[in-house]
This record gives sequence, structure tokens and C-alpha cells, in this order.
Amino acid sequence: MWYAYIEEKRGGAGVRAHAERDEDQMARADGKRVRNMEPMYAIIPYILKYRYDSMNYITEYIPYRPIHNYIRAKRKEGYRFSHMSVLLAAYTRCVAEFPFLNRFVVNKKIYARNELCVSMVVLRPGDVDGTMSKVYFEKTDTIFDVDRKINEFVTDNRAGAETNSTDKLMKTLLSVPGLVNAGIGLFKWMDLHGLLPKAIINASPFHCSLVISNLASIRTNHIYHHLYEFGTSSLFITMGNSVDKPVYDENGVVQLERHLPLGIVMDERICSGSYFAKVFRRLSQYLEHPELLEVPPKTVVEDE
Repeated sequence: MWYAYIEEKRGGAGVRAHAERDEDQMARADGKRVRNMEPMYAIIPYILKYRYDSMNYITEYIPYRPIHNYIRAKRKEGYRFSHMSVLLAAYTRCVAEFPFLNRFVVNKKIYARNELCVSMVVLRPGDVDGTMSKVYFEKTDTIFDVDRKINEFVTDNRAGAETNSTDKLMKTLLSVPGLVNAGIGLFKWMDLHGLLPKAIINASPFHCSLVISNLASIRTNHIYHHLYEFGTSSLFITMGNSVDKPVYDENGVVQLERHLPLGIVMDERICSGSYFAKVFRRLSQYLEHPELLEVPPKTVVEDE
């Protein structure tokens, strides 16, 4: 933008060439630069340079009963959906309708991600910490597609020790003394300048649309997990133990209803607060009516 302004005022092939070189340096293997945005959102990454400066936190309480009843009903039809399958199917549908949700910020620039991928931890038999890897979705996926991909992902990552690309990369970095420090430093520099190879991006669990953790599976509460400064994830969701919340019934009487708490941390630079609010309202609608996720979306909204 500034190069174009200077060139218009002064006129000069040298400035144009400089701008073209700058454009080349901003190309990334995992996303395309977003240009059609309000000036305020283009400037914010220069003010809030880091994700830890830009994190907003919210807890969304999702009614437990609709999801529970849906899972039970589908089980009679032969489908063994999990709460995670329902949640990720709802998230995938939201990305199809609200593409800004799949943006990320690197080196003060906003990008639209090329893929829809989610990082999560899988516990292997006998492991305490498990392995962290990515599962890939399409915006047109139904809940049946999402559930199948999650089951395949879990099976593949539980197959044996150090079988996924993330584990292999970590093992390589730890194999030589001092390599991990130099390697991570080099990866960070390359990522900052859009030079990180696609193979490394694919192996990195930190380059993803969403990081999600089901803390209820280890019987603990939801937390607000920080966003990683390395990588490109702009959203982190944790699902904790179900809780009882007082709500008014149709007669105005206070009743206790079970809810699933979601601890959500988001990078405020990728879209406006009102946009996030629309996303979470839509997410709640899908989680209260999971049957809507059984068919593909009528339309998929593309990023600008």
C-alpha cells in the first residue's frame, strides 16, 4: 500500500521492483495474503505483534442434553459418534460459513489458510502425555465424514511409537546435540519470512486452523490455553467436565441443566469481535441441533 502511494507521487520503476520483491517474500506455502480489509484490521498486527498480546478468552456453555440424545439416537442406527466428533463437525461447518475463522497472522500480515486442519493430542496405550498431530477436513464434510476422519486419525496415531510425521521430526531434532536449538531457531526465522517448506508445515502441529483438547477425557475442567507464538493457529478450544447451570424453564422456574463448557482462546487480529460473536452463536445452534450437520452445507463462503 505504501509502495503504491510513493510510486504514484514520485513515479519510479525502482520502487515498483522493490514492491514486487516484497510481494514475493510474502508468499507462503500454507496461505494467501489477505488484502481486501478495513485499514484498522490491516494496522492492528503492527500494534499487537504477538499472539500473547492478542488473545481474547471466552467460555461457551453448550447444553449437554441435545448432544447426548443425538449420540444415543445415532448409536441405534449403528453410528458411534463422540462429543468430539459433534463439536468438530460443528466447527467445520462454521468455517464453511465464516471463512475469516481460518485466518492467521505471521510477521504482521494476515493470511487466509489454504487448508482446514485441526491439531489434537492422542493418548497411546501406556503413554502419559501422548502424541500431538493433525487431522484434515474439507469445508463440505458432514458429521459422518468428520467422525470417520477422526477415527482414522486416532487409529493411525495409536498404531505404534513415532509413526507420525510430528514424532519423526521431533526425533530427528533431538538426535544430535544442539540441533534442536538451532533447528527450532531456523524454523522460526523461515516461518516468519514465508520460507518454511510445506513438508515441515505438514509435520508441525502448531501450523493449524484449530488446536483442541478434550480435558473431560482425563476428568478435569476446561482451561484457557494460550495460543502458540510459533506456528499459525489462531484458535484453541478445550472441552472440560460437564457442569450444572441454573436456567429458567418455560414457566420462569429456575432449573439445573447440564452443560459442556468450552474454554475458547482466539487471536483477535483475524476478525472483528462481532464476527466472532456470530461464529459462536452459529456454533451453539449446530451443537443444539446436530442433525443439521448430516448434510453438506448448501454453500461454502470463500475468503476475500
